[in-house]
Amino acid sequence: MERKKIRFTINGRPCELEIKTWQTLLEVIREDLKLTGTKEGCGEGECGSCTVIMGGRTVNSCLVPAMEADGQEIMTIEGMSDGDKLHPIQEAFVGQSGTQCGYCTPGMIMSAKALLDENPDPSQEEIREGISGNLCRCTGYTKIFESISAAAQNMRLSQK
Repeated sequence: MERKKIRFTINGRPCELEIKTWQTLLEVIREDLKLTGTKEGCGEGECGSCTVIMGGRTVNSCLVPAMEADGQEIMTIEGMSDGDKLHPIQEAFVGQSGTQCGYCTPGMIMSAKALLDENPDPSQEEIREGISGNLCRCTGYTKIFESISAAAQNMRLSQK
């Protein structure tokens, strides 16, 4: 079994691991690093449960060969909060009841973060587009859209 050493930054911390060359980024995150907030849903890049931010853009970690993480900066849901203090997006999901069962929530929040980092004042259509790669089986998405809108508003207000 071939192994290779990779170096990357995850949630602001440098990391060096020896991985199996066939592993996905999702497997490394969950199994090797024990960061279990990132979920495996479909394993085919269709549901978005495994969404993380790598190199400033969202990726389906179930489809990314872990070797591609070498030299990258990665953020998972665990990197969103500051200790016990939730990120404003996380607070909005709690406050607006956007979590439902919670399985899709980490991926939704990561997609919302990437969207709001790029566009701090998105329209409803831009929010829909921003999370279009994330599926939720519990809801009609209304509470998720409201959560992202509330987060955007709260983040803009805190900037003033």
